[in-house]
Amino acid sequence: MKRKESKQVYAFIDNQNLNATIQNLGWKIDWRKFRKFLNDKFKVTQAYMFIGYVPEFEDMYEKLHDAGFNIVLKQTYDMTKPRSEEEQKSEEEKAAERERHIKGNVDTELVLWAMKELPNYGKAVLVSGDGDFFSLVEYLDEQGKLLKILTPSWQYSNLFNRYENYVMRLDKCRRELEYRKTKRPKE
Repeated sequence: MKRKESKQVYAFIDNQNLNATIQNLGWKIDWRKFRKFLNDKFKVTQAYMFIGYVPEFEDMYEKLHDAGFNIVLKQTYDMTKPRSEEEQKSEEEKAAERERHIKGNVDTELVLWAMKELPNYGKAVLVSGDGDFFSLVEYLDEQGKLLKILTPSWQYSNLFNRYENYVMRLDKCRRELEYRKTKRPKE
């Protein structure tokens, strides 16, 4: 008995690659617009977002979930070097240097979930420009399940060059996807 082919389209989103690249280009993604974009353009039924877990970002994870993303959190670790007593900073310096170097490698999680969910979707959209996903892209293509590779910008891995017909750059969709603050009317 032949199994019925799923018409479901799943997106697998490397949040760190997408968010960092877009912000380096000087803009931010409106996540609700992005979820609608995935649905309208590619009929994405499930959008899995892989992101490193930082406790102080709980509200953000909830907002992303409310926007329609399935959030998969990866444990992170702080790469900031501990300081000796002589190197301890004053409170002002600490306050000024709030940017920590947090690492949460989501690549393995994304590949694992894409493979684990393989029987549940007919096509997949990968959102990343990271060449670490080349084997996944190659496998999905061989299985006839690769629909699109959405890269944040022109700076994506040259490993994807042979899949150029699948690549779509999100920086070209800035007007459609950019977060814009709306001014509230004065009371």
